[in-house]
Amino acid sequence: MVNLGSIWQNLLASQAPLQSMTGNATTMAGLATYSLPQLPYAYNALEPYISAQIMELHHSKHHQTYVTNLNNALKVHVAAIASSDIPAQIAQQPAIKFNGGGHINHSLFWKNLAPAETPETNYSEAAPSLAAEIGKTWGSFDEFKKAFSAALLGIQGSGWGWLVKESTAEKGRLRIITTKDQDPVVGGEVPVFGVDMWEHAYYLQYLNGKAAYVENIWKVINWKTAEERFRGSREDAFADLKALL
Repeated sequence: MVNLGSIWQNLLASQAPLQSMTGNATTMAGLATYSLPQLPYAYNALEPYISAQIMELHHSKHHQTYVTNLNNALKVHVAAIASSDIPAQIAQQPAIKFNGGGHINHSLFWKNLAPAETPETNYSEAAPSLAAEIGKTWGSFDEFKKAFSAALLGIQGSGWGWLVKESTAEKGRLRIITTKDQDPVVGGEVPVFGVDMWEHAYYLQYLNGKAAYVENIWKVINWKTAEERFRGSREDAFADLKALL
C-alpha cells in the first residue's frame, strides 16, 4: 500500500532518472504499480442525483483506464531511463501527468461524495469549522455555493472545480480554483473537495443539462470529509486514500 499523497511527488520524480548510482553501475529503483481503489458506498448509493449507471462506468471504466494507462506509462518511462533514451522519457511525461492526475483526482472525488440525507451530507453539523470559514470568506453558504457553481459552469471543455485551503503565507484561507483536464491540485494547497466536470461524470443522466448536475451535486457532498481535510494538512488530505501495489 502507498499513500496517495506521495503519488504526485513520485510522478514528478519519475521525470528524473529513478536510479541509484554505484560507480558506473546503474540500479533501477522499484516501480510502484497503482490499482483502482474501492468505493466507500454502492454504485446506486448516490441516486437519484448520480445514477448507478454513471457511477459504475465512471469508477470501473474511466478511473480504471487512468490507472492502467498510468502504470503502462511509468513502465515505459522507466525502461527509457534504463536505456538512456531521453526522447522516450520526455514522450511519456504527458501521459504520466494526465493519467496520474486522473487517478489522484478521482480518488479524492469518490471520498468527497456520500449518500444524500446522511449525517455526512449535513453541512452545518458535519463541517462546523469549515462552515465558519466559508461564512467568513463569502458571507454565507448560499454566496459560496453561487460562486463555486459559477466557477464549475465557467469551465471550458473538461476540468475540475476545487475548494482549496492555502497552506502558505495565508494559512487557512479558502479559495475556489479550477484545473484543466486531469491536472491535480498542486503548489501546497489542501484540496478540501472537488467536483468532476468532465461529461462522463453526468452526461448519461443529465445530457446537456450541466447546470442541473451542478445543482444536484451539492446534495451528495460529504461535508464530514471536507471538514477533515480543512482541519488537516495536505498530507492528511491524502492519508486515507490508498493505491494498491
